[in-house]
Amino acid sequence: MAQKFGNGRWVREGFLDNRVEGTVVGRIVFAAIGPVDLFLRGNFKADIAGQVIRFSNGRFEDDDMAAQVIGDMENPQIGTVNLISFDPHPNLVPHPYVEWFSAGRNHYRFELDPNEAWVVAEGEREAIDQESRRIREALAGRASGRPGPREDSDWV
Repeated sequence: MAQKFGNGRWVREGFLDNRVEGTVVGRIVFAAIGPVDLFLRGNFKADIAGQVIRFSNGRFEDDDMAAQVIGDMENPQIGTVNLISFDPHPNLVPHPYVEWFSAGRNHYRFELDPNEAWVVAEGEREAIDQESRRIREALAGRASGRPGPREDSDWV
């Protein structure tokens, strides 16, 4: 199943923080589920490595299908970054792309329009610092190993 969170429409908003080498923490608000904390091993791609990003999806829809498809998603999400970038492919127009594998080996990804994500300015990071620290401290002990793709993986 290649849902990609309903082609991205089930992703409302959130932030991801890669300021600690080797980890990405954050929170994403999904349709039907609400906020989900993330602790992922890995880094953003070089174009945004070491940064904090925020995003807000103008195409967000909180429809009934979301609950049926992603309602049983692991919460919190612990896993491994596959690719997080604002410029994921040289042959495509640059755009925000977020993809990871959960510890349960589920494959998740979403894409946004170019203007729907941005690097958070230094002066605006203070609001995120406390949440990033809380997520990192709460979930670091649960994040062990490096889950990766499985051959029978379904896209979610």
